[in-house]
Amino acid sequence: MGTPGVVFTPAEGLGLPAVAFGHDWLQPVERYADLLRHLASWGIVAAAPDNHRGALPSHSGFAADLRTTLEVCTGVRLGEGKISVDARCTAFAGHGIGGGAALAAAAGHPHAAALVTIAVAQTHLSALDAARTITIPTLHIAAGKDTVVPASGHAEPIAAAAGGPVWLRTLTKASHTGFLDGSHWSDFVLTGGPDAKTRRVTRALVTAFLLNQLCDESRTELLVSGDVPGTVLHQRP
Repeated sequence: MGTPGVVFTPAEGLGLPAVAFGHDWLQPVERYADLLRHLASWGIVAAAPDNHRGALPSHSGFAADLRTTLEVCTGVRLGEGKISVDARCTAFAGHGIGGGAALAAAAGHPHAAALVTIAVAQTHLSALDAARTITIPTLHIAAGKDTVVPASGHAEPIAAAAGGPVWLRTLTKASHTGFLDGSHWSDFVLTGGPDAKTRRVTRALVTAFLLNQLCDESRTELLVSGDVPGTVLHQRP
């Protein structure tokens, strides 16, 4: 890929959808492997760069790397030539600062068709300003018990500033780090902790939204705009 990272793909398939995923502050991409692997199991190529993990990451550099990641997925055959991606069926996604970088990457992108953020954080390359220019369908997943980047100061104003159709859904009992898997030294400086239920619901919501928006999969509509236990849908188009 030109940058360190991971790529999860189905066994084979041509013209597949793809998503470039941004990790949160300090986090290795391995902590999102179950989400990325789940997306691949549903036919979505999922790639995540594993750089910008220092204490003071470059948000603009992170956004650029997410764009590069998506360009690589669409520009080359994967899986020994058995897998290709349709550039018209691509998306950006991310957690925390990775969500802010995903917003910046999606702003003005010529092909991206959807965007997902998870407990999005405001970034120095303004995620709020980027949100105002984005017209593609966007899902923001917020954590009801997030003390790191509370939704009231991050996800909610970003969702309200949306330039296109937007869904804002809160997982009422989730913490900021509930979306992560495994353990890492950063757990000692961030509140909360990995939570299997949070990850399970998030996998379902993210996969359903991307299938709905990238593949026109109508069977996922309930998970996109309906009532989902343990969540509250605050905003929809």
